[in-house]
Amino acid sequence: MKILVADDDPDLLDLVAYALGQAGYLVVKAKTGTEAVEQYDGERPDLVILDINMPGATGFEVCAALRERGTTPIIMLTARGDEQDLVRALEMGADDYLAKPFNPRELLARTKPLLRGAAIED
Repeated sequence: MKILVADDDPDLLDLVAYALGQAGYLVVKAKTGTEAVEQYDGERPDLVILDINMPGATGFEVCAALRERGTTPIIMLTARGDEQDLVRALEMGADDYLAKPFNPRELLARTKPLLRGAAIED
């Protein structure tokens, strides 16, 4: 299974990619919203993990663009534990939402049911 991770924080991007890689997933990384859309189009991942605050295009904008392209599961990440962001992310089509800081094990636990659902749809 292939997972696209998009975050402008290189340390967090590497941490998430490492945790997912250790769990057996193939990871594609993006540092901007624009790069995330390009990677999505080129790689066709099974799951997308998006930071909300990124240069180029926000996670909200990327989420909307990806929803126009298909139903790939999306988990939104944010440093702001704001309820408005949570609601907006879900309304824009995100499947789950996780506030930073988070435990990588929790992120892994959230990816599994989404990937199972994606596999069933295929």
